[in-house]
Amino acid sequence: MDRNLRAIGRRARKIDGLEKATGQARYTDDIQLPGMLHGKILRSPHPHARILAIDTQAAAALPGVHGVITGRDMPTTYGIIPWTPDEYPLCVDRV
Repeated sequence: MDRNLRAIGRRARKIDGLEKATGQARYTDDIQLPGMLHGKILRSPHPHARILAIDTQAAAALPGVHGVITGRDMPTTYGIIPWTPDEYPLCVDRV
C-alpha cells in the first residue's frame, strides 16, 4: 500500500497567519452594515422545563429593542442532518 504522507512532520503554511498574528484579519464580528441589528438569546435556567407562558413586554419596552421573537413566532421544525429528527429553531413547549 503506497501512501503519500509527505505532510506529516512538516509545517503547514497558513495563508492568513500574518493577518491574524498582527490583528489585521477581519472576522464576521468586525462587519458593520447600514441598518444592521444584533440579536441576543436568553436561555432558560431551568433544564427540561415546560413553557407555560413567556412575557416579552418588559424586553420589548427596552430602549433600542426592535423586536422580541419566541418559539411561538417560529413554530415550524427544520432538519439539517437527514438521520436526525427535525427540531425547532427556538423552544416551543419545552426547554
